[in-house]
Amino acid sequence: MSISPVSWYYFYMSLEKEQVIRSEILKNKHGFSTRLGGVSEGIFESLNLGINRGDAKENVIKNYDIFFDACDILNHEFMCGNQVHGAYVHVADISEARPAYGEGNVVEADGFVTKCKNLPLVIFTADCVPVLLEDREAGVIGAIHCGWRSTAADIQKEAVNKMQSLGACVKNIHAAIGPAIDVCCFEVGAEVTEAMDKLIGDASSFYHEKENKKYMLDLRGVVRERFLQLGLKDENIEITGPCTMCHPELFWSHRYTGGQRGSQASVICMEE
Repeated sequence: MSISPVSWYYFYMSLEKEQVIRSEILKNKHGFSTRLGGVSEGIFESLNLGINRGDAKENVIKNYDIFFDACDILNHEFMCGNQVHGAYVHVADISEARPAYGEGNVVEADGFVTKCKNLPLVIFTADCVPVLLEDREAGVIGAIHCGWRSTAADIQKEAVNKMQSLGACVKNIHAAIGPAIDVCCFEVGAEVTEAMDKLIGDASSFYHEKENKKYMLDLRGVVRERFLQLGLKDENIEITGPCTMCHPELFWSHRYTGGQRGSQASVICMEE
């Protein structure tokens, strides 16, 4: 579900109170964060959830409490990792959960799946595409970070395969694709469009060429198309939230800020 210009005002006003964007197709507790409602200051104002961006530690810890409370998630210890724009999806165990800045090994991964209850899965974005996944019948959830490199490397297939290894059925998997940079703002070179063509066969309907020989790419559209190719049902896939670069008052955008920014987080959790 995309946000139309007509409903944008009402959408924004509701977010002023809630700080999070929710999907209409996910039943497990979840949320895509905005930058609203936190305690950070300066370039990190205000709900910065980036652990390694340079923000004050105590502010980020408080922001996580605010974010998880807004998502109605009780356990504030969670699974996250060092995202490297790859396609590795880690099968997470409850023993790996830790609070923000907590002790424990940091997994190098761009996605997580689990059957564990009370284990929030968290991924970080600031223009890239966040995706939250669930097969509520099998009791399997996932969260993946789809930058263009991860998308081209087919992290979507890796996530679906890992969910199936835990008992999920592809026809029952729901995918919520959250706020990200959109075709209006995502200018890329030919190497990116060629990678998208290789991924889905022909991605030309998801990009158009500019006079400067660059291309404007609908990355969320490519991610959605790849999930359809992998067997997810059309009605089980949702695109929600506006373009991150178009709305710097609501989101951090790496491109808009030139990298001087905080991070959004996306979380999903099964509770007892």
